[in-house]
Amino acid sequence: MTTEPVSFPRQHARTQRFTLGAPRAFTVAPDASRVVFLRSDSGTDRASSLRVLDLAERRERVAADPRTLLGGALENLSPEERARRERTREGGAGIVGYATDNAVELASFALSGRLFTAELRAGTARELPVSGPVIDPRPSPDGRHIAYVAAGALRVVGAEGEGDRALAEPESGTVTYGLAEFIAAEEMHRYRGFWWAPQSDRLLVARADEAPVHQWWISDPARPEREPRQVRYPAAGTPNADVRLFVIGLDGARTEVSWDRARYPYLASVHWSAAGAPLLLVQARDQRSQLYLAVDADSGATRMVHADEDLDWLDLFPGVPCWSPSGQLVRLADEGGARVLAVGERPLTGAQLHVRAVLDVAEGDVLVSASAGEEATAAETGETHVYRVNELGVERVSQEPGVHTAVRAGDVTVLVSATLDRPGSRVRVLRAGEEVAFIASHAEVPAVTPRVTLTEGGARRIPCAVLMPTDYPRDTATAAPLPVLLDPYGGPHGPRVMAAHNAYLTSQWFADQGFAVVVADGRGTPGRSPAWEKAVHHDFTVTLDDQIEALQDLAKTHPLDLGRVAIRGWSYGGYLSALAVLRRPDVFHAGIAGAPVTDWRLYDTHYTERYLGDPAADPGPYERSSLVTEDGALSAPAAPHRPLMIVHGLADDNVVVAHALRLSSALLAAGRPHEVLPLSGVTHMTPQEQVAENLLLLQVDFLKRSLGLGG
Repeated sequence: MTTEPVSFPRQHARTQRFTLGAPRAFTVAPDASRVVFLRSDSGTDRASSLRVLDLAERRERVAADPRTLLGGALENLSPEERARRERTREGGAGIVGYATDNAVELASFALSGRLFTAELRAGTARELPVSGPVIDPRPSPDGRHIAYVAAGALRVVGAEGEGDRALAEPESGTVTYGLAEFIAAEEMHRYRGFWWAPQSDRLLVARADEAPVHQWWISDPARPEREPRQVRYPAAGTPNADVRLFVIGLDGARTEVSWDRARYPYLASVHWSAAGAPLLLVQARDQRSQLYLAVDADSGATRMVHADEDLDWLDLFPGVPCWSPSGQLVRLADEGGARVLAVGERPLTGAQLHVRAVLDVAEGDVLVSASAGEEATAAETGETHVYRVNELGVERVSQEPGVHTAVRAGDVTVLVSATLDRPGSRVRVLRAGEEVAFIASHAEVPAVTPRVTLTEGGARRIPCAVLMPTDYPRDTATAAPLPVLLDPYGGPHGPRVMAAHNAYLTSQWFADQGFAVVVADGRGTPGRSPAWEKAVHHDFTVTLDDQIEALQDLAKTHPLDLGRVAIRGWSYGGYLSALAVLRRPDVFHAGIAGAPVTDWRLYDTHYTERYLGDPAADPGPYERSSLVTEDGALSAPAAPHRPLMIVHGLADDNVVVAHALRLSSALLAAGRPHEVLPLSGVTHMTPQEQVAENLLLLQVDFLKRSLGLGG
């Protein structure tokens, strides 16, 4: 009996975009004896286990299996844990995160709201009976205690399960201790709300009070018997949560950390290591100024270590700020037209690199992730590499063209590499630069292989990827032009042009339906220079200009039929797609807008105000960038009317469905035909297998109908 091959849309959905079965979340023991990581058993298995690679024996073992620990029972997640996973875009199951002590001998994690620990040398795991549901458990550096959050309280328990107690309990239903508030998790990428002291005797604990934040309600019209869900959503121009920070001892004694919270309300980052005093990064509401503050843990007083200012905005970066082992401030800064690594007051990189993140800080060097700077060649399009940086210079660790990142401790580096010529990522363990082991991936091999050309388009040298159907003639000079599908994200924080195989799987599947697919990263997307990223200041519509410039320039050298051009995208890409068909119907003939932001007044404070400013002080940028106002996209010529499909999850608490409904109402009032596809019970991630599969099929059907193509 033969089985039917699984279609790409179904495979793509079942494998959660081919992420299942791939190793992730690496931690290297400081004695270089082992690497800890998460991985599920197959490319369709959602439940990740905690695993340990013994480097001496080059043998891998399971340290904690969620199925065994739960006795085969299904997971039961609290609403708080579901919200936390939505912020981190976590669609997996089982052990989705863990934390360790400094020696990487004890790990803690939550399953179904229960607290578990694993002895990483012995490979044994057990449950600690504590109050729940448990969120974000973290061992103390010495491994003697576990701190965790339950019901908004910060609690601590001994590593053997003794002495479970609350260190800080919420004073009201709007207060939490030890959790990142919505804005911190969604936009600052600060996913935690407490930090252990290096001596394991006390913690820094964030207190968030959401009482000032406006209440919104999210309901599921398909389930009218269910009550709407209340969320606190800080929309642009409205109040944020009140965030404070306390030093709390294991006896519950607390001292508030003081800084000018009226001027710098955003607690963006916290770092506490043996190299120095607790280090904070706090930002002004307009994000044009920020302070690096050292904290006196006894008194709560702070002193300024460094200050930054920028005329547009100041970005936040992974891995910084922190102290070097010698006590110098490590940060990333926009200086001299470049994004540079600075240790102390000295920049260690220049215009040749656009530094994206700090991966590790050691005594003799800093490990960073970076792409080529403003003078990058076309051959470097889409590449991101790992570099060692010190006062003597810069050394590239990753060699093959692709997208690389790393985790390091001591002389052991886990290098994760994705390239165009192979699916997924390869994980190698290096000691002093030489490979000593690798960590296998169980991810499925995709049913499609991208036929992609990385190039640049237009006078601005916009990074682009062009994908042709698998069976399209190699000699494109004599082949018939193809209808075009632009497939962008196109906005801040979301590069799509990457020298990595799996980045183009969906784009290639669309190409194989008969399209030439173009992916372009215009101004506003990361990866080239601060000026490139900040060109969207007060005007998101320039991102559409760059899509058009890239499209028209690529048509000079590729078989693109400019008489049949469609565009699709999700989130910012959905906004860009709707903007395209409404503002430039002379260029775009159909669009699919997935979960689009349509009225930027309905999006959150930290993201939107960074780019468009305060809507009360200057509403102009909001009007120009809107899809639903008379000064926005609807001010474009009324004809021709181009087909537009709007897709939105009704349970989305990030880009709420009000965006889609307001756009539909505005289009209806303007007499513009369009289609709306509501997704009941679906959030911003669309993790449901059936929804994800059929959504791809419905999009192809819409595009073919709209462009007059055969079935």
